[in-house]
Amino acid sequence: MAAPPVIASGRDIRLDLFRGLALWFIFVDHVPTNVVSWFTIRNYGFSDATEVFVFISGYTAVIAYARMMQREGWVRAAARVYRRVWQLYVAHILLFMAFTAQIVWVSIARDMPSLIDEMELMGLGENPYRAILAAALLQFRPVNLDVLPLYIVLLAAFPFVLPAVLRWPFAVLGVSLALYAATCHFDWNLPAYPAGKVWYFNPLAWQVVFYGGTACAVLGSKLAWLDRFRWPLSVLAALYLLFAAFIALSWHYNPLQEMTPAWLARQIYPIDKTNIDILRFLHFLAVAWLVRVLVPASAAFLRWPVFQPLRRCGEQSLLIFCIGTFLALSAQIVVSYFEESLLSQIVVSVAGILVMCAAAYVATWFKSGGSAGSGRTPTTAEAVP
Repeated sequence: MAAPPVIASGRDIRLDLFRGLALWFIFVDHVPTNVVSWFTIRNYGFSDATEVFVFISGYTAVIAYARMMQREGWVRAAARVYRRVWQLYVAHILLFMAFTAQIVWVSIARDMPSLIDEMELMGLGENPYRAILAAALLQFRPVNLDVLPLYIVLLAAFPFVLPAVLRWPFAVLGVSLALYAATCHFDWNLPAYPAGKVWYFNPLAWQVVFYGGTACAVLGSKLAWLDRFRWPLSVLAALYLLFAAFIALSWHYNPLQEMTPAWLARQIYPIDKTNIDILRFLHFLAVAWLVRVLVPASAAFLRWPVFQPLRRCGEQSLLIFCIGTFLALSAQIVVSYFEESLLSQIVVSVAGILVMCAAAYVATWFKSGGSAGSGRTPTTAEAVP
């Protein structure tokens, strides 16, 4: 089946820039008590960089594999998707091993047995054989290793949805929303290890963000009909973001918390991340709408050299995510050693971002064959996470 012409052939560099920014934010947010995290979106609303990453992953996946299906057929495209799933799975297992080894080494070297419990690795010591099997099945993960398993599950199901989303994007979006609603209502989730735990990022709920991205990629220019409501939607989005910022800041400042009416608190809490609470989802949609309005694809500043490190990190998303996750724990240990000093938080955050940028440039150079043309922008299929 031919991919519809609404799927653009060019590369929207906003995808790489905002995915790179999301990766930076994820790294910074994963360092506990980090003052630099006040520069991320997490503290000013209900959603955070995870929604950005998952949405862009769905958007870029449909662009890359729809064109591949058009040229080479569904079987070939599905095979390429599952090759990518395998790469993601191997990356997750290697990251799991390195991350676990780092936790155990620090716990022994600094006599910090509480770190193993803090990073939710007690199951490995209690029943190592069962834990290893659960890790291989993506059911057992330390803290901060939840995003890749989520994306592996979403991408594994993607080949079966791709033909439908190309023909009937609104229908797929409707089914996705219905599954999301049912998941939230009936509290469906996938089992995790140890017994009694569930997935921190519930794929049955988070698929709505992923398939929201795929539907937007397919609809493309057809979404322009929303521009007739540009100002009302923009005002509503801005007002909602202000409301979300007030609530989020009230979690840190008691005077704001005291200004929150009790009846309102009863209505909005808890704002669940596991099943992406509707307030989180609406917050992300409001952010996405305003970004679409304020940052057109043709904006000249997107190509400014100062933003190239962000674009490079976005192009090498899998590598940078793994490095950022590993560095976040290292940064946490360093900050703890220096008693959570302000300087240590700033230094480890800046150093980690510099390492991520250096790795992205080196990876781009290797992909270009080590030639002077290392600045070449990869195709969507090459850069799809």
